[in-house]
Amino acid sequence: MKRRSLLKGISHSAIFLGLRQLTEASPKQSSSLYGPLKKDPNGILDLPQGFSYQIVSKKSQPMDDGLKVPGIFDDMACFQSKNGQLILIRNHELSSGFKHSCIDPSQPINKQVKLDHFYDPGNDNDPPFLGGTTTVIYDPTNKKTIKQFMSLIGTDRNCSGGAMPWGSWITCEEPADTTSKRGINHGYCFEVKASEHTALQKAIPLKALGRFRHEAVALDPRTNILYLTEDRNDGLLYRFIPDKPKDFSSGTLQALCLKKDSPDPRNYNAAQPQLPVGIDHPVTWITLDNTDAPKDDLRVRGHAKGASYFARGEGITFQDDHLYIACTDGGPSRKGQIFKLTPSLKPEENDALNLFIQPTKTDLLTNGDNICVSPNNKHLVICEDLISTYRRSTSPHLRIVTQSGTIHTLARNAINKSEFAGSCFSPDGSILFANIQRPGYTLAITGPWKT
Repeated sequence: MKRRSLLKGISHSAIFLGLRQLTEASPKQSSSLYGPLKKDPNGILDLPQGFSYQIVSKKSQPMDDGLKVPGIFDDMACFQSKNGQLILIRNHELSSGFKHSCIDPSQPINKQVKLDHFYDPGNDNDPPFLGGTTTVIYDPTNKKTIKQFMSLIGTDRNCSGGAMPWGSWITCEEPADTTSKRGINHGYCFEVKASEHTALQKAIPLKALGRFRHEAVALDPRTNILYLTEDRNDGLLYRFIPDKPKDFSSGTLQALCLKKDSPDPRNYNAAQPQLPVGIDHPVTWITLDNTDAPKDDLRVRGHAKGASYFARGEGITFQDDHLYIACTDGGPSRKGQIFKLTPSLKPEENDALNLFIQPTKTDLLTNGDNICVSPNNKHLVICEDLISTYRRSTSPHLRIVTQSGTIHTLARNAINKSEFAGSCFSPDGSILFANIQRPGYTLAITGPWKT
């Protein structure tokens, strides 16, 4: 496998100065930050020398609540418990029907879970929705999974989300159809508390965050503003200003707007004017109305008012006063883009949007999806997406972006071509957790992390 690096950045903010050169020159071959990948004799995860992994959870295992681990693992977050254990909250991108679910279809649902905590249990004509979240309690000292249980159920295609600093996970529905006539609407976000208690939490939709094909969220802790992505080729980038801090039950939902003469940030058509790489563009925000959007037209109405389209906004993370956003299918080659959004803390100043990476001459960091940041060295870890129409021939990888502005390969899926998802570090930075979506593995990766 070829590994490539970027030309070195020359400033303190070089984490992405090097990335910008991907659009200007084909990077030369170089050694990896941690050395070449070694073939895993078990055929699961190829890692550099000195690194190892442990399977901490896998699909269909029996759980402590009497259910079984559902499949289609997606994004997740890691929280510290009071007794030194780690709490993982993991999404499951399941829709209606029993395939890959935690439920035994041969038994009545009400004998397996509490229906008053179930968001959409279905009816005589419609099967239940069985997306949601599981919670995994892991002991990092003894490297042992203590217990697993369902923490949210009855939702539709829980893809990504975002960890909140007060100890909860906002999980997001990414429904194929938000206009369902079955009686219970989908396309919402839900808050799941990080708890060691084996119990299903009641699914309460955060309707003020809008009804659309949600992907991920990230909080700016300085302002308590929540930023949201939308996984569609004509999706918007949103922000939610809550009426009260830490409370998403009411507030104002807005969408990002570049100035009118700016190119389409998706840069789909190479023959048309392109949004340039590495330049700050002032942006404003428009307030959206009818955000429950029963016709699934929030993005269309927002665009008509001036909001900019983005190409499958997926992972988003906050780091050092900036937000980094992965748009999985952006750019003329559809290899993806990463934007940096710099919110202004002064009302009289505009926020700034910067297109930092748009790969055209490299196969590194293509179609980035979930993003996390190492708490020790501020490296970005990016999961590559499987689903993209434009990259089905190569195995997905975990990539690292360092502060020196280089990209390195950390891991390769050795089982199949299923995507990585859910990358997140333990709070002390010693363990990187990640999912292989199919067949459904949650892995704990340890090694000589460089600081």
